[in-house]
Amino acid sequence: MGCWKQEGSNTWTFPTLVLCLYGFFNMMKPSEPFLTPYLTGPDKNLTIDEVTNQIFPVWTYSYLALLLPVFLITDYVRYKPVLLLQGISYIVTWLLLLFAHGVVAMQVMEFFYGMVTATEVAYYAYIYSVVSADRYQRVTSYCRSITLVAATVAAVLGQLLVSLADVSYFHLNAITLTSVSLAFLCSFLLPMPQKSMFFHKKGVSETLPQPQKAVATLTSSGPSSCQQQDEDCTAADMGPAPQQQPEQPKPQSHMLRVLVQLSRDLRDCYSSRKLLYWSLWWALATAGFNQVVNYIQVLWDFRAPSHSSAVYNGAVEAIATFLSSVMSFMVAYVKVNWDLFGELALGIFSTIDAGSLFLMHFTTNIWSCYAGYLIFKASYMLLITIATFQIAINLSMERYALMFGLNNSIALVIQTILTVVVVDSRGLGLNIVTQFLIYGSYFAVIAGIFLMRSICMFLSSKCRRKIARSWKEPLNLAEHEPKEQTVTGYTTRL
Repeated sequence: MGCWKQEGSNTWTFPTLVLCLYGFFNMMKPSEPFLTPYLTGPDKNLTIDEVTNQIFPVWTYSYLALLLPVFLITDYVRYKPVLLLQGISYIVTWLLLLFAHGVVAMQVMEFFYGMVTATEVAYYAYIYSVVSADRYQRVTSYCRSITLVAATVAAVLGQLLVSLADVSYFHLNAITLTSVSLAFLCSFLLPMPQKSMFFHKKGVSETLPQPQKAVATLTSSGPSSCQQQDEDCTAADMGPAPQQQPEQPKPQSHMLRVLVQLSRDLRDCYSSRKLLYWSLWWALATAGFNQVVNYIQVLWDFRAPSHSSAVYNGAVEAIATFLSSVMSFMVAYVKVNWDLFGELALGIFSTIDAGSLFLMHFTTNIWSCYAGYLIFKASYMLLITIATFQIAINLSMERYALMFGLNNSIALVIQTILTVVVVDSRGLGLNIVTQFLIYGSYFAVIAGIFLMRSICMFLSSKCRRKIARSWKEPLNLAEHEPKEQTVTGYTTRL
């Protein structure tokens, strides 16, 4: 019975199903689009300035502080403990949202939410440790699809409950707490992986069947004579050799060796100019995107205060998620030479992002704000899908995971700088409208960098073609002259 259970849990279907359930309940948060109206409403009675300049920045700081250690610990402890930690952090976050009051309590809540986002890496990394490589694409598709579906359903459900059933934001948060609690229970069902990408790689000897273990298993219930014979064979195979047994590395030296190898892999990855520029855009754009998403509800509440206007945050988030899914799906069917036109696309769509942010800054109409956000998010999701594909296509799974982690870390450092300078009350502490002017200018700079880079690439490519053509023409003439001489000589002899 125990053998059957272990065999069943080691197949790819069981952990994939459980992980999809875990992802669905984690993303099933109907209260999330209404966080700012909840905090500034009668339940918490906080001001817009307190939410913007004192509470929300804590998430960025805690996320930055936790991301790198969590990234390494996730691999070292083999993912499942970190998923459990994420579940606990989710529950603590929503307990504080429901029952705690005051600025300090909400800052603590943001710290735990920073823990939630820092541990998200374990969700996708886990599946690669329990399924074979030939199923990576299918399983990744399942996991990503279920999270998008859950986010869309949650946003629609939240909007319907608020608009039609007049459900309070407090009860929306209670529904979210129930959902993340179910996700936490699902995480207990996940089998513990036996390997990980970096610290617990399986060597050749571990991945191949081991005769000694097989013999011991088969003969454990057999006659004693067979057991004795197998023991003798085992002893003969092992020989008198303590020298033949490889010395087990010490944990400290093994960890140091892994870290050195990681640094070498990163150096090799970023030595490619193509990967370097795609990673540069990834880090810069992700920092700006996270900053916009983190504060967009504050802008919406400023344009149409939730205490006196109808709130459609849930509907907008649902449409934005759907458009993002469509744009990401379209990338698979667009046939473009991304080596030549990729950076031009980065420049053009970054310009669109900048324009949508300027629209949100200058307009006073909430519907224009909503439209600008939809354009901004869809453009970013299109580009991040292309960037992910361009970086991953030439890398192993391990190196892609490394670049993913480092690019997000750099993005978080940039986002922290933006938060300290622009948002935090200890910095400039700008109002929300001026902040979006800064974010629009930030994306305009990104667009300028990559448009200039693409122009340089086109000019360089054109010059190379011209030089190649100028070298090719004399060679063609040189080849043509001997042929003419041969033909002439042949005619004379006739």
